[in-house]
Amino acid sequence: MANVGYVRVSTTDQRTDRQLEGVALDMVYEEKASAADTARPQLQLCMAYVRQGDTLHVHSIDRLARNLQDLLRLLGQLTGRGVAVQFHKEHLVFSGQDDPFQNLQLQIIGAVAEFERALIKERQREGIAKAKSQGRHLGRDRKLPPELELKIKARAGAGEEKKALALEFGVSRQTLYRILGREAKG
Repeated sequence: MANVGYVRVSTTDQRTDRQLEGVALDMVYEEKASAADTARPQLQLCMAYVRQGDTLHVHSIDRLARNLQDLLRLLGQLTGRGVAVQFHKEHLVFSGQDDPFQNLQLQIIGAVAEFERALIKERQREGIAKAKSQGRHLGRDRKLPPELELKIKARAGAGEEKKALALEFGVSRQTLYRILGREAKG
């Protein structure tokens, strides 16, 4: 049963030494990366290292997860493997055991995460509707201008090989088929 620490700061000029100061740790994984970055190598190594009976010590929730959904996913993975997670700033410990108070805390966190996702989706829908009402283009820009798309459609309609057309116009066959399936809008 090891005491493992995970310490993260967002920028290289920030210091990590105060995060778990005074906590006796057998192993420490230190990361200098934004929480928005999903590819955090030290977190991946830490997740692979911890075993059943270990305790993962983290200064605060925001040092481990980028949002509540990420937190719930990580807590589920860790506690599901028998690893306890202790957040020192918030004075929270999640062990995965059938503890009514831990279950309540996780349910509250889960409800807040669900609410947060619903708000984000609603704002996204409102933004899309506003952009459409203003006639703005949504989605990725087209690979080719409309006049070249019309040329491709005409030549494909005349029986030219699609693979050759894709090569000539410098697009993938998937893009070519998307163009052929698209309504003529110009």
